[in-house]
Amino acid sequence: MNRFLKRLLIILAVVAVALFLYSHFVEDIFSKRLSPKDAVKFELNDTTLEVMYNRPFKKGREIFGALVPYDKVWRTGANEATTFTTNKNLLVDGQALPVGTYTLWTVPRDSVWIVYFNTKEYPWGVDEQMQPMREPRYDLLEIEVPVIALENTVEQFTIAFDNTTDNLKLTMAWDHTKVEVPMEVSKVQPE
Repeated sequence: MNRFLKRLLIILAVVAVALFLYSHFVEDIFSKRLSPKDAVKFELNDTTLEVMYNRPFKKGREIFGALVPYDKVWRTGANEATTFTTNKNLLVDGQALPVGTYTLWTVPRDSVWIVYFNTKEYPWGVDEQMQPMREPRYDLLEIEVPVIALENTVEQFTIAFDNTTDNLKLTMAWDHTKVEVPMEVSKVQPE
């Protein structure tokens, strides 16, 4: 066997072992996730907004006030902390949100949600005791948004951007609950 083929086989064997070890000890890349990863992106002119999150299913469960308790911080999805990225300075419900990447946290209540944009990026959404990893000292922005009751059930947690009436909103919906976070591009942008 020539030298090139031997090296190629060694490299392939090392890659196979590395994938196996990563899958076994870090993240099972070969099995389907119960709450799959997703990304939603909004692009208009030179503005780009993106949310990376994990989408749990309802599966017949009672969601808000039960699986997701009222008045407690929620990682706003499952698994890794949900991230929100903007390439433009924004006004979120009238408050300034500079260019950057943030983790998105919420406190669901029956009639209103509190939404936090946190400057710290966390490796996961909860700690070993299943408590949210959010550190309040890194909250840059906090707003309250009203709950909208939905007639139809949303089976899988869904985050989206809605700009149908030229009033941009970040929406979050699951079960019979929806909230809308109003956003607009700020007139003040970095040079």
